[in-house]
Amino acid sequence: MFAVTSQMAALIVCGVLWRLLQPAGLDADTTRRVLTNVVYHLLLPALVLLVMWRAPLGLDSVRIAVVAGSSVLVAMLVIWGGCRVCGQSRAITGAMILAAAFPNAVYLGLPVLESLFGETGRSIAIQFDLFACLPLLLTVGALVARHFGEPGDALHPISSLIRVPAIWAGLTGMAFNLGGVPLIPWLDTWLTMLANGVAPLMLFSLGLALCIRNWRMSYVAVLIPVVAVQLFLMPLWAWGLASGIGLEGELLVGTVLEAAMPSMVLGLVFCDRYRLDTSVYAAAVTVTTALALVTLPLWYGWVS
Repeated sequence: MFAVTSQMAALIVCGVLWRLLQPAGLDADTTRRVLTNVVYHLLLPALVLLVMWRAPLGLDSVRIAVVAGSSVLVAMLVIWGGCRVCGQSRAITGAMILAAAFPNAVYLGLPVLESLFGETGRSIAIQFDLFACLPLLLTVGALVARHFGEPGDALHPISSLIRVPAIWAGLTGMAFNLGGVPLIPWLDTWLTMLANGVAPLMLFSLGLALCIRNWRMSYVAVLIPVVAVQLFLMPLWAWGLASGIGLEGELLVGTVLEAAMPSMVLGLVFCDRYRLDTSVYAAAVTVTTALALVTLPLWYGWVS
């Protein structure tokens, strides 16, 4: 596991160095937007289609979705209750809820699980995100962001979901899978070629997004509960629930590791859109990502 996380860290550091050095005059934010859009609109849908076409869909898929969805909702409730007791501002409360509840299941989770478990790891990561995290982010997460922030562009949750290319790729892959449509070799090779670019570009883009320029000491008190919930409470809840409902072996380990991932980068978009505290959220992404390189091997050892 250390070899896997150290390789992931090396790619993330490349992104951090790009932010500092700006080769060819390309700043980090512009580079990240270009890369993430390529991944979002082309490479990731190809990967999702390929995985869902091949994945052994069944009761374990439902179990993964239940664990993922409940982990997100429990984390949201815990942080919301804590912020009410401590009297945090609405903008900070909204940012903390998003940062603590939604793990980086794809940008970091997918490369980690793929390195550990191969095709099975890909399947776990895609199902964890596609069946629970992403729909909850675009519905409950968006409603939470609007409640604690400002209305922004009030896009209906259903409209948000149907605009996601990976959703359509996943539904298509599931239809082909359940319908017994064969995956011809030429298409298999082409989709695999596109899918292989997802992991390195995601990790590099994650490094581009990390920044400590706006760090303040006052963030420490805010980040401690986010770290505790995101990196410890969520995987602990996922472990107990997954074991209780029958997940075993690689499926159990992979699902717990997905719940133990750091805060997702995509939440920055919601913070900007609804005027939540973007600096707090960015700090949470940076800190949880750095700490996850230590906590993920620990969870892997414990659960294994």
